[in-house]
Amino acid sequence: MRYLRLVCCVAALAMIANSLPASAHHSFAAEYDGAKPIKLTGKVTKVEWYNPHVFFYIDVKDEKTNVVSNWAAEMNSPNSLMRLGWTRDSMKLDDEVTVEGSLAKDGSKLLNARTVVLAKTGQRLFAGSSDGSTPTR
Repeated sequence: MRYLRLVCCVAALAMIANSLPASAHHSFAAEYDGAKPIKLTGKVTKVEWYNPHVFFYIDVKDEKTNVVSNWAAEMNSPNSLMRLGWTRDSMKLDDEVTVEGSLAKDGSKLLNARTVVLAKTGQRLFAGSSDGSTPTR
């Protein structure tokens, strides 16, 4: 009888775990266009330091229209960024940054960051998420 309860509990847990939505990991080429480089400068409005990828958001002012748009930038995983010299405190709200990367294929205000330059220190940090972004040492 105990064995039957254990089997039922394990089966129930397996069904519950199987029904949860899975977060799929995507490749760079699936979402971004490496042939469309972009360079943006703006103030950081939000930083999301979570797996599988770190995101940060910046307000960018269009020089021609003076319209401010909020852009999202995807970087590598927190562990990869730490190996490249990042800490959770490397970038803070209202910091001025210049980010270089590749545009999203869908035309949204999203880019895959290759490098980030912090205006306050001039430090250039590698984001390591896009193709060809690993620094040569």
